[in-house]
Amino acid sequence: MEHFDASLSTYFKAWLGTRDPRVKGWFLLDNYIPTLVCSILYLLIVWLGPKYMKMRQPFSCRGILVVYNLGLTLLSLYMFCELVMGVWEGKYNYFCQGTHSAGEADMKIIRVLWWYYFSKLIEFMDTFFFILRKNNHQITVLHVYHHASMFNIWWFVMNWVPCGHSYFGATLNSFIHVLMYSYYGLSSIPSMRPYLWWKKYITQGQLLQFVLTIIQTTCGVIWPCAFPLGWLYFQIGYMISLIALFTNFYIQTYNKKGASRRREQQKDHQNGSVAAVNGHAGRFSSLENNVKPRRQRKD
Repeated sequence: MEHFDASLSTYFKAWLGTRDPRVKGWFLLDNYIPTLVCSILYLLIVWLGPKYMKMRQPFSCRGILVVYNLGLTLLSLYMFCELVMGVWEGKYNYFCQGTHSAGEADMKIIRVLWWYYFSKLIEFMDTFFFILRKNNHQITVLHVYHHASMFNIWWFVMNWVPCGHSYFGATLNSFIHVLMYSYYGLSSIPSMRPYLWWKKYITQGQLLQFVLTIIQTTCGVIWPCAFPLGWLYFQIGYMISLIALFTNFYIQTYNKKGASRRREQQKDHQNGSVAAVNGHAGRFSSLENNVKPRRQRKD
């Protein structure tokens, strides 16, 4: 294993150059093997987990989901605030920011981005909860690709470009995750479900995040600074792949569901009934149907 790690280190150095010494000795960062092993285990669980649960009853996980999503909401909020403060203190340049140009502010960004990297390991639990609850339809190619790739990409980011221009995408993503995990946490409480209306806008926010990251990264290509161009080109390519996958998800989830819902509502109106309450339908339709008769009796 040590020989394999040494070979990897030699290859990475020849390909990417010298690692950033400021993260030497940090948890999980000294060698790639732990990140690789965790990723392989994640993919094995994605493959074998649904098979194991096939003949078993799903777990509720309601209590732990509330705690888990609340924890990730608070962690994402902490990272967003700290990144904004670090960028402000270091007077970071929007167009291009090198990795050794802001002194102590760079170290603040590095410390926060380590938590961002580590949060990608924690977020593997998203998939494990889907498996335990037998929500296998949510384990899509997009879901697995996004979770597995982000954890690995950020190991490389933390070892070679742990601050500077790397801050932008992580800052936006942390903000989106505040909205996303707060939504998931609240949706774990049945009484809150009829009031949750912003799931669609989270996906729109993710798409906007990718577009803004491409624009900001392109600025670093046009007006270069002491930040490796190779990383900028890679980030643009990765963001394009996410835009393609998330756009497909958005169309499949909302456009097709919206058209189907409109057809159902037209039929319901023709039959003298209304299918949705307060404009909410879809995943909570059974709950809404339970609310509807009470409103009729009040009238």
